Amino acid sequence: MSKVEEFQELRPLLFSIAYRILGSVGEAEDAVQETWLRYDASTTRPVSAKAFLSTAVTRIAIDVLRSARVRREEYPGPWLPEPLLEDPYQDPARATELADSVSMAALLLLERLSPLERSVFVLREVFAFGFDEIAETVGRAEPACRQLLARARRHMREGRPRFEADRHEQRELAKRFFEAMALGEVDALQNLLAADVQLVGDGGGKAPQLARAVAGAENVARLLATVHPLMTRTGITCEPRDINGQPGALFRDRDGDVLHIFALDVLGGRIQTIHSVINPDKLAHLGPVADAWAVDREVRQQRRQTH
Repeated sequence: MSKVEEFQELRPLLFSIAYRILGSVGEAEDAVQETWLRYDASTTRPVSAKAFLSTAVTRIAIDVLRSARVRREEYPGPWLPEPLLEDPYQDPARATELADSVSMAALLLLERLSPLERSVFVLREVFAFGFDEIAETVGRAEPACRQLLARARRHMREGRPRFEADRHEQRELAKRFFEAMALGEVDALQNLLAADVQLVGDGGGKAPQLARAVAGAENVARLLATVHPLMTRTGITCEPRDINGQPGALFRDRDGDVLHIFALDVLGGRIQTIHSVINPDKLAHLGPVADAWAVDREVRQQRRQTH
């Protein structure tokens, strides 16, 4: 097998590792490309292409994350991961771990970890790497890697309880949610939301965004029931999709360009968090991006006309 063939076979795994460490599609793709350049430039063939490439992409991602953390601390408003529609790496034996680890909620918890803790957690918990492989990858002794993993597990457990969610039930709940939102049914929406639900928006200062998270079932229900029927009248369409392995939707303008996404965090049969990404920089990998400011002006005009 040629180098190119080896790399292409492992590319889905490399991207999935990098994305979970970075929370960014663009940065993960850049890390994978840099990994290929290093592999192509190497003068000897490694004993294991998987070991060489996974080590390279992890180390590159750690370096990128260290510099990215500073930018994220200065980010205007809430920072959310770039939405991922499909995880290219599939492993039926670890399907639950893969889906859970790529959710918005899980990626935001991973943001609290140090780059080394995050990398060790991803390699061990998500991709089942051995501690000997992880130690070689991150340049730490095995006992140190076990300590890093223990700390990471503790932070992840404290941040969010794990539920064995029924995927069919999740999608049915999401279907009812988006139907009620389009119709502006406040009571129906409120019944689907957890009492302490939060609506969190990421515009990055480059699109209309919430000044802060909206909290509470009544507040979130009233906001969505007011705004989204107006958006529908301006030609906005709602396309139910899995976003980061969880129920969600892709919203498009009348020309079919991507406006924003919703990703729903469902816990205990209720929607706990609604993550909305409207920052155009974080949507460009999904296709042509809509002019969110123009849509906002049109929605505001619609609202004035209805009053």
